[in-house]
Amino acid sequence: MNVQAKKLELVQLILNTNRPTLPDKISQLLKQEKEADWWDEIPELVQESIETTLEQADSGETIPHNEVMTEVRAKYGL
Repeated sequence: MNVQAKKLELVQLILNTNRPTLPDKISQLLKQEKEADWWDEIPELVQESIETTLEQADSGETIPHNEVMTEVRAKYGL
């Protein structure tokens, strides 16, 4: 079932419901989805790792790409 068909099915279900709280719950769900940020969805350990990496890059603790490639080629005989 494609997205449009699923949306239409949901609209039909909403229109046919007699549950007075359902529209409010759906509205809250959609608002939460808008407010959600991918950063909040990833595990805290991954967030910490990214932050550490960004701090290292900001302080110049990086190795230029060409140096890394030279080391990899030497190590693996490429």
